[in-house]
Amino acid sequence: MRGGITILNLIGFIISFITVILLLILCVRILIFAIKKKPFPKKLLLATLSGIALVSSIYIYHVYFFTFSNIDREYIQEDPGPVTSPTGRYTAHAYFEPYGGAVGGVNVWIEITDHHDHDVKKTIYYSEAHTYIDMIWKDSDVLFIINKEPGYPDDHSIELNVNNEIYHDQGLACQSWLMKGEYEVCYQE
Repeated sequence: MRGGITILNLIGFIISFITVILLLILCVRILIFAIKKKPFPKKLLLATLSGIALVSSIYIYHVYFFTFSNIDREYIQEDPGPVTSPTGRYTAHAYFEPYGGAVGGVNVWIEITDHHDHDVKKTIYYSEAHTYIDMIWKDSDVLFIINKEPGYPDDHSIELNVNNEIYHDQGLACQSWLMKGEYEVCYQE
């Protein structure tokens, strides 16, 4: 997700950096082994392979075990909304997540509350926020989310059936093994 640097991302970056350095040292040591017949650097090879395995696991976790619970909710802002469906069953809330400090941006996510199912909440939309954001119920189960920048073709607006469709602009929700049972259709950029 674009929302700031998480601890897992920071650890992944540090491990990646160390692994690249170990890989370079390993290449030099293998050359020395081949030219001067010195002992093979087994410990260095093991350390490098361990680093590659750790970086790969962090990547796999980040991509295939994604959930919307990873959203940084520390500095959220709410608007527009809440917007209640025509039957009163659902309420849609839009939340904004600033990231990156002064030069960063803002993400938006839409959360639906199902009042007929013990007020269960579920996130159905996540994207980079543009200037104009609004939500309009088309019927009792279909929410039209408007997220566009006037004058630019980059439009993240979409119509979603809140029962079985979700949208994630980067596609992480669509790739996630953990979220496969939460939707029938997943849209991405």
